[in-house]
Amino acid sequence: MLGQADPADAALLLEACGDKPGVACRAVLDWTGSVGLAETADWLTGPVSQIFVVLVGAFLLNRVLRRMIRRFARRVEGAVESDRYSRWRDRTPGVFLNTGEVNLRAAARAQTIAAVLRSICTGVIWTFALIYILGALGMNLGPIIAGAGVAGVALGFGAQSLVKDFLSGMFMLIEDQFGVGDVIDVGEASGTVELVTLRVTRLRDQNGTVWHVPNGEIRRVGNKSQQWARAVLDVAVAPTADLERAAAVIAEAAEEVWATDAAKPDVLDHPEVLGLEYLGPDAATIRVQGRTKPGAQWRVSRLLRVRIAEKLTEAGIDLPPSTFVRPGGAAPTR
Repeated sequence: MLGQADPADAALLLEACGDKPGVACRAVLDWTGSVGLAETADWLTGPVSQIFVVLVGAFLLNRVLRRMIRRFARRVEGAVESDRYSRWRDRTPGVFLNTGEVNLRAAARAQTIAAVLRSICTGVIWTFALIYILGALGMNLGPIIAGAGVAGVALGFGAQSLVKDFLSGMFMLIEDQFGVGDVIDVGEASGTVELVTLRVTRLRDQNGTVWHVPNGEIRRVGNKSQQWARAVLDVAVAPTADLERAAAVIAEAAEEVWATDAAKPDVLDHPEVLGLEYLGPDAATIRVQGRTKPGAQWRVSRLLRVRIAEKLTEAGIDLPPSTFVRPGGAAPTR
């Protein structure tokens, strides 16, 4: 048995296991008397075992967190279809806003946010695991951390716009400002949304041009196809025409359009004639409007134009010299 009392044994123990000998190193040295085997045992039970424990722990922690995030996303999807989570919707209407019987937008939004959270958790866990492993291997982490800090500061200054895009993208997803398939106006560009990521939003306008808009550059969003829309027309007639009769004809034409198979699936309530919108020496305009499903307002408006023009002609109502039926401006909130 090697003991601390014998100077030769103490020197051998110090050579094999260092000034802080481990239990495994001491035991192998006692059994074999081999410095090489004792050093191997000390190395296996030192850095190798620590690295193994860190890797296993990081893997298990990552799996647990990812599973928790996945379950949370499924609960959010369930909240869309069940009143069981109505209190969540009441407290956070921006996140759980119900936009239909089955709110597929909220489900897709939950999946996107969950994917981002899983990526963040994975990156953080394995970053800390790598730092611990480098320390266990005996590397001096001071210069590495200092260099990483300097690089991080420089990268932060250079990537401010990128960080801004990512943060803006997160808020857009959480608040459900728009989604794929929506028709939106973001200022410089407008069109149908084809792709939404954390960094950029891709639009295609009516001419087929594709616009890539960084999320951080979007100051305001006009969504023309969320929840419901409104078809609004200003119908021009001659200022000398019988305006009450013209309004009645327009209302009759609108009801006929609403009852057609082409428009019925996309309309939400009965059309409404608001009355005289403009009166001048050149024309008088009568406004008619009606609520439709998102994105259907333009097609319904085209059907309205055709039917109103036909009905006015049949009724013999005079039209202004420059006959037109044009879309109205922004309808008032009712």
